[in-house]
Amino acid sequence: MEVELNRIRKYATSVRAIVHTQHDLLKNLRQKKNNIFEIQINGGKTIADKVSFVQGFFEKEIRIDNVFSQNEVLDVIGVTKGHGFKGVIARWGVRHLQKKSHRGYRKVGCIGAWHPARVAWSVPRAGQCGYYHRTELNKKIYRIGKGARGGAKNNATTDADITEKNITPLGGFPHYGVVNDDFIIIKGCCVGPKKRFVLLRKPLVATTSREHLEPVNLKFIDTSSKLGHGRFQTTE
Repeated sequence: MEVELNRIRKYATSVRAIVHTQHDLLKNLRQKKNNIFEIQINGGKTIADKVSFVQGFFEKEIRIDNVFSQNEVLDVIGVTKGHGFKGVIARWGVRHLQKKSHRGYRKVGCIGAWHPARVAWSVPRAGQCGYYHRTELNKKIYRIGKGARGGAKNNATTDADITEKNITPLGGFPHYGVVNDDFIIIKGCCVGPKKRFVLLRKPLVATTSREHLEPVNLKFIDTSSKLGHGRFQTTE
């Protein structure tokens, strides 16, 4: 192995590490096979520094608080919810035709001029909706918490709300279950459905937004039941 590492130090222009997830820690995940992917090492001044850094993490676990911290921003990379084959109204939001239109109602009335004799890329057409690879930029981190597996208790308690409670709502998260491991709270939505793998990275585009730069102090985290319509909101 040392011969290969020396070869990388001498000839490589970039260094990438092959890492994988740990699905055995998630009891509520049906998928058995771990996700394997490459990440590029951007720190360090020289290639030798990058190789030494990666070598120090061989066969080791990297927790989320080793990479990110409170009040930081990050990019979320993932695959959106899939909705299958959809028409132009559901896929592009075009207006339906008039009431007595012939040969169809939920269509694009004119798909272009006679010449050029082809359909332009900008014309809405039916096709695959969702299940796209997307990157969401600059998500604000509200909290990074330790899970029950790490021995943490009352990880949803704040300075303003001293109630002893964990991050998992009563009855568990719908379609997910109980959070036993480390977790992260970000502002806004997150790409993809429940249990789908997402990749978090340091932001590539520097933000100057006042909202992103100001520190956030959470006062209350709602852990009431998310099942039903207010029927089982408390332990009682």
